[in-house]
Amino acid sequence: MHQEKQEAQDGRILLYEDYNIRASSQPNVYGEKFVLRLLKKNTDIRNIFELGFPVEEKELKKSITKKNSITIIAAPTGEGKTTTLYSIIDYLNSPEINITTIEDPVEIRISGLNQIEIDSKSSFSGALRTVLRQDPDIILVGEIRDKETGEIAIQAGQTGHYVLSTIHTIDAVEVITRLRKMGLSDYDIASTLATSISERLVRKLCPECRRERPFNKEEKEIITSIGKRYGVEFDLSGTTYDAVGCKNCNNTGYFDRTGIFEILDLNDELKEMVMSGKSSLEIRQEALKHGYRPLVVDGINKIIAGKTTLEELNKKLLIY
Repeated sequence: MHQEKQEAQDGRILLYEDYNIRASSQPNVYGEKFVLRLLKKNTDIRNIFELGFPVEEKELKKSITKKNSITIIAAPTGEGKTTTLYSIIDYLNSPEINITTIEDPVEIRISGLNQIEIDSKSSFSGALRTVLRQDPDIILVGEIRDKETGEIAIQAGQTGHYVLSTIHTIDAVEVITRLRKMGLSDYDIASTLATSISERLVRKLCPECRRERPFNKEEKEIITSIGKRYGVEFDLSGTTYDAVGCKNCNNTGYFDRTGIFEILDLNDELKEMVMSGKSSLEIRQEALKHGYRPLVVDGINKIIAGKTTLEELNKKLLIY
């Protein structure tokens, strides 16, 4: 990073054996604001189900093993999209499959993968064009940022490849709207997008100090109203937990994080609606009839399972 520059910059600190540190600077009226992201080197890829994925393995295979298609993971920055991508790639990885990744930057190196790092002289779209001539079976594109990258990713999906990527948007249904806003046609989206996944990260209750209690009246009302909205019946006869705080969790009441997910598999009816230019609201209403459940449903299931709290879920999703 340039010390004398008075503009936003991105950089890295590579002094430590165990960690890479991503640095982002932003000038403001008091000088500069810095954010540092700690990335552990040579870390083991976590199993997709350890991340909190809410479906059985049979359903997961159905969602992420489709040729001639794209799977897109959607979430705001810092909500675990890259970790989920790596877990899916690790799940699919085998010696007979040619997997190529295009990333900015390569955060975790995985044996057996062809990993390409974007720099100032290259772009996702340019690298993707070259990769298509390298006979890949699966292509991971770090992020679809613009129309050109989206069009080439669609083209890759339409010509026999399986493409995995991420996009910045709020939920799985809004992936369709985001691709439309980039200028991709309804036909291309409908013919190629197979699955969109949205996620958030919530803190897990510390197992050493969490305190068990029954659900109170207010919690029951909030959860029951959400259940009615999405056609889900939650079992609130059990107990929930409060965050307390101890030495193990540095007196926060929480230790580690888990993902909450929603998965939208585009069946023929939904593809037809996309092709017809239907709004995201209409697509969402139809998807609910076919098993789609929004993030809040998985979040409440994890509250009932004793993994997190209603307060923590509300911080992420503003449910009350």
